[in-house]
Amino acid sequence: SNSLQLILILTLIMNPRIAAYAVLGFRSTAAFSGHPLVLQSTLNSGRSQRSLTQTHKNMSTSTDDNDVVDIAANIGHVRQMMDDAIASSERQSDSVRLVAVSKTKPLELLQAAYETGQRHFGENYAQELMAKSVEMPDDVAWHFIGPLQSNKAAPLVKTVGLDKLACIETISTIKLAAKLNRAVDTWNEASSGEAKKLGIYIQVNTSGEETKSGVTPGAQVCDLVKQISEECPSLSIDGLMTIGAPGDDSCFDTLAECRDEVAKVLDCEPEELELSMGMSGDFQVAIAKGATSVRVGSTIFGARDYSNLAK
Repeated sequence: SNSLQLILILTLIMNPRIAAYAVLGFRSTAAFSGHPLVLQSTLNSGRSQRSLTQTHKNMSTSTDDNDVVDIAANIGHVRQMMDDAIASSERQSDSVRLVAVSKTKPLELLQAAYETGQRHFGENYAQELMAKSVEMPDDVAWHFIGPLQSNKAAPLVKTVGLDKLACIETISTIKLAAKLNRAVDTWNEASSGEAKKLGIYIQVNTSGEETKSGVTPGAQVCDLVKQISEECPSLSIDGLMTIGAPGDDSCFDTLAECRDEVAKVLDCEPEELELSMGMSGDFQVAIAKGATSVRVGSTIFGARDYSNLAK
């Protein structure tokens, strides 16, 4: 019948597995219409349509179509959530910085964020940051938040420059610090202006996970801070950074404790040092725990596409 043919066509479109059955000769009308795969496909198609409708209603951040990502609305939502968390913690309204993590995202999405007033952007790959820094306005402050190979230190500093490279947040070895220090010296020698320092954060592995980078909390953090402060005068240790384990809020407490210890080494007040912690899923908790900088990506820009990434 026509209705059966229509069901068959729709089912073939929605579920490739049914197509395989048809190709193999699964032609019995009664058996085909009542087969569990057909029934499940019909149910799934309804669920998929409802899910898709809800996605468009929410202007979902998890879409491959850049045109439907409402950057202004997403940033507005994130900022409101930040304001709520700041107010609940009885902190000053300007005490937390939003770093928009734009790795793998096209320039038009960064520009859309820029047009809302966003100026701090975070990138995980040196090559990508260098390319984007040339295209974006000069008043963007770039944060490097990924693993940095020591051989990329000099090109990164030279290309982006100290006027735009706000901070390297992932320092965990004296080798990398020394490479950056030399790169900064070279940049300053070529610059006609006043000598500048490069801001850095010490990355701390607060969760103890082997898959996470960073220095072990305690003596190792203090030893590295002391060594960098003595041997790398062109670097400014501005704070600490951690990724932490999902759902483990104690990682934020650990970083705050490390800041107290580092402040003693640097002979400064703990509040003078930044705490970069908290991402899309937990930045409100991080703010409650004392974060001064949160790194939010997918909630603003949508799911990431690594297919065309040039590392």
